Amino acid sequence: MSRPYTFVPPAGVRAYRLSTARGEFAVLDAAPEGQSKGTVLLLPGFTGSKEDFIALHAPLAAAGYRTVAVDGRGQFETEGPRDDETAYAQSELAQDVLAQAAAVGVPVHLVGHSLGGQIARAAVLADPSPFMSLTLMASGPAQISTAQQQRVKLLRDALAVMSMAEVWEAIQAMEPPEETDTGGLDAGLDDLSDLRRRWLGNSPAQLVATGRQLCEEPDRVAELAAVPLPKHVLSGERDDTWPVTLLDTMAVRLDAHRTVVEDAEHSPNADQPLETARALAAFWDGTPPASAPGNPG
Repeated sequence: MSRPYTFVPPAGVRAYRLSTARGEFAVLDAAPEGQSKGTVLLLPGFTGSKEDFIALHAPLAAAGYRTVAVDGRGQFETEGPRDDETAYAQSELAQDVLAQAAAVGVPVHLVGHSLGGQIARAAVLADPSPFMSLTLMASGPAQISTAQQQRVKLLRDALAVMSMAEVWEAIQAMEPPEETDTGGLDAGLDDLSDLRRRWLGNSPAQLVATGRQLCEEPDRVAELAAVPLPKHVLSGERDDTWPVTLLDTMAVRLDAHRTVVEDAEHSPNADQPLETARALAAFWDGTPPASAPGNPG
């Protein structure tokens, strides 16, 4: 999970509830500076939220892009069932993404971080027509690494017998995994307070269901490669959730543009937001416009 530098929307970023055909979703929305080059839909990872992209809004607005970061169903400020896991099947979450894209105005550039990348992939495979491009940010071809699977299983086991507040306290007492990092003891008091508030806003059923998906996701790269959509694989230079070499290979299999952000790990959006924003904008600038023949958007 990314650790955003703030939970307060910066100037030019509007927080509201996006109304869609599948309900309302909490979003952070930033308008572009000058003439718009397009709209970007940003999907956070496991235990994350729309704030994970908060440092990308300003540089991407300056590059001409409207950015809409969303809390998925059962994430932070978007409501979802607390006990019913069926609402969080990957196919359901993919349909949510299609509804979000329609609500912000298609076509959109789709970006998914980690778990959000796998949900984004499922949405594109269900219907690529709303999208101008797909960026998989620190998101691999199949299940997460064995070490991360073990840690996610510990989290799921804890959620079966403990409250969200009790699990939060337990997480602070141990080194958390990259994907379930909810802020260590080195975080400042305000940071911990915000991170705890976000953690408590998550639906336990959503965490259990999506945690299982991370541990069981099949390799669907060949399916995705067959979709005629510009693709981008972006990551930090180190990643414990999916090895960087595995992401390199996935990019080749997808015939995708590849970016490795220096001095960044599993969350380049938070570790090196300016470099990440530059790489994203450069990729989108090079994609065909929405009106180009053959563009799925």
